[in-house]
Amino acid sequence: MDIDWAALGQVFGVSLVASVGLVGVFTLGILGTSAGKADGSQGGGGTPVLARRTGAYVCFALCAAAVAYGIYIITAP
Repeated sequence: MDIDWAALGQVFGVSLVASVGLVGVFTLGILGTSAGKADGSQGGGGTPVLARRTGAYVCFALCAAAVAYGIYIITAP
């Protein structure tokens, strides 16, 4: 039995980068949906709530697309 260590290392590296990246994007989405001030700003010249929420929804859409692509790859003939 012969193990291709280079291929195993590539799979490990790509899996690590993809999982950390996906968790990071999801975290940005969570931060974007957190409540701001009632006047629509984060305070002190911050980003308006509408822009933060839009960015958060884009992050969640990227996460959903990554999950859907993973399911597609697993189930593709």
